[in-house]
Amino acid sequence: MAPARVVLVGSGTPLADVPHAVTKVPLAENPGCPGARNEGLRLLCDSGEVDVVVELDDDGLLIADDVFRRVRELYAADPALSIVSFRIADEEGVTQRRHVPRLRAGDPMRGGLVTTFLGGGHALSVPMLRETGLWPAAFFFGHEETDLAWRALDGGWRVLYEPGLVLRHPRTSPARHAVFYRYTARNRVWLARRRLPAPLVPVYLGVWAVLTAVRARSLSGLRAWCGGFREGLRTSCGPRRPMRWATVWRMARLGRPPVL
Repeated sequence: MAPARVVLVGSGTPLADVPHAVTKVPLAENPGCPGARNEGLRLLCDSGEVDVVVELDDDGLLIADDVFRRVRELYAADPALSIVSFRIADEEGVTQRRHVPRLRAGDPMRGGLVTTFLGGGHALSVPMLRETGLWPAAFFFGHEETDLAWRALDGGWRVLYEPGLVLRHPRTSPARHAVFYRYTARNRVWLARRRLPAPLVPVYLGVWAVLTAVRARSLSGLRAWCGGFREGLRTSCGPRRPMRWATVWRMARLGRPPVL
């Protein structure tokens, strides 16, 4: 099954020659992952042509020819389905632990309802986007998926991890980006300030500060993380719309309360 429409967004980089059926959106500057995705989503959501959008990283590859058919079937079977997270696997078929959107990530083939998703390959409900809003462009890189997922969950939508939908992606480390530690910390603080009930904000940030200190592999990375943490506290995080306590309980029942 072929997609109804294809949009290719170039974030401050020249776009390669592609078939005429592809809509190209060349951006003079790089607005970051969420900002670039928003450019494509606005075209698709405003067009009225599609109800579901599949987003892929530029270095990802769908290795099966039935992905769009299976995505359509999943959304047709569940009107409350908002986001479908694909399984990301390297050239050898291995899925890194960080690519499994659950705390218990030992078995990447176990799918089901989750509280966040992977940005490399996923599907989004257009009705959900119209209700909850698009990606948080100011995040630039890191935790934008969780911000969107938490908004969807708070609106009563469901998020599904479907390991049978595979995106082949080169095995990489997120630390390859120079801004990784800074943006990871800053955006985590922003996420908490934007989406969590006030009593949970210090709990969430305290848990992650301890985990980061324990897991830190380099002093320079830890310094950058601390700088980003301070930046997240003193800069604007955007509109604050904390989730309901009912959503906190729902997330806890799904296996990941919003303190981890």
